[in-house]
Amino acid sequence: MVKRFRKIFIIAVAVICLSALVLLAGFGIGRRDLSRQKAFEAKVLHKEDIPEYLAKDVDFEQFWQIWSYVKNNYVKEDISDTKLYYGALRGLVASLNDPYSIFLDPEIAKSFEQELAGNFEGIGAEIGLKKDQLTVIAPLPNTPAEKAGLKSGDKIIAIDGYDSRGISLDYAVSIIRGEKGSKVVLTILSDNDQESRDVSITRDTIEIDSVRFVKKEKGADNEYQNNGDYDKEFELMAGDIAYIELLYFNENTLADWNKTIQKMISANPKGIILDLRNNPGGYLSTAIEIAGEWVNGNTVVLEQSRNDISLEHKANRQARLAGIPTVVLVNGGSASGSEIVAGALQDYGVATIVGETTFGKGSVQDVREFKDGSSVKLTIAEWLTPKGQNINEQGIEPDVKVEMTKEDYDSNKDPQLDKALEILKQ
Repeated sequence: MVKRFRKIFIIAVAVICLSALVLLAGFGIGRRDLSRQKAFEAKVLHKEDIPEYLAKDVDFEQFWQIWSYVKNNYVKEDISDTKLYYGALRGLVASLNDPYSIFLDPEIAKSFEQELAGNFEGIGAEIGLKKDQLTVIAPLPNTPAEKAGLKSGDKIIAIDGYDSRGISLDYAVSIIRGEKGSKVVLTILSDNDQESRDVSITRDTIEIDSVRFVKKEKGADNEYQNNGDYDKEFELMAGDIAYIELLYFNENTLADWNKTIQKMISANPKGIILDLRNNPGGYLSTAIEIAGEWVNGNTVVLEQSRNDISLEHKANRQARLAGIPTVVLVNGGSASGSEIVAGALQDYGVATIVGETTFGKGSVQDVREFKDGSSVKLTIAEWLTPKGQNINEQGIEPDVKVEMTKEDYDSNKDPQLDKALEILKQ
């Protein structure tokens, strides 16, 4: 009981110190005797970095005063303690102003686990915050989001008519997702557009096939067509070039990857195109192992924590693809694990990176689960490439910059793939 009581007060301290506005959203797990609270006080560190009114010792009595005020005076009477409690926890993490540190209530935490497992219900798009704006990181292939025309970098101005400004990432994801067959209307502002547009999307079951390969051929009209079915016999492109799409880093990826690479090696390619465009990331360990196919047991990524301590992460596999000329395709939808792979291959000079600057999601999230089914995804470190380049907010700059316009996309033209083929055929 004492241990639990201490945890509650730690939460209270952080809420009061870091987010005065959040105090009105919901607090605490319940009231406690104020005389007992006074025995637990904390010192505020780094006083020079915060407003003067917060540069004082914390008085826990204020926490419970505001709890009581909200509970007893809010216009509606049916405010549950559970709602206030989860609101406080959500606000606690949100006060860090880090879009990737979020509190997940039990329902949202379950959805998060389903996504990493490779299936869930929703629209099929990875959503993030970029410059405080809700943004599409990447629509997943053959999902309602892609079919509705969402593109990487699209700004989500509103969800079902509700302004998205200031919305927390976890809440946005929770209301965009929903049961198969239901609809959500997103107000989208695309790059270079002057006006937003409403996009109605019917939710579906999203099944993520993380690794795909297909023979791509260019027709007389300069348009690319897929010749053959995914995941059948591996066929090389013209010039004996192998083309592989890596769409996600989930729990199925390594098994799918190993099957694909075995087929590809049997085809004896003269070059490889690894397409990481619109790959939003996933499991760190999976990204490290895939990068290890080229980097021969060397360090794939550095992890820099709050104490400026860098940990080296190395791949534990034989580099089966070392020595095969490789081009990696990236764009603004390539994030997290994609950036780790691209950054490592670029630093070691084992691949040429072609396309557009990646998203810049280079932070390390630790997921801590709790007995009620909720969890906290907390940023605990940042990713650096093997040569020490910080991925977070900067992204990976391609060796060869090639833009792909909306017109290219709509007409099945792919100048980035063209450049990759040109490089490998030299």
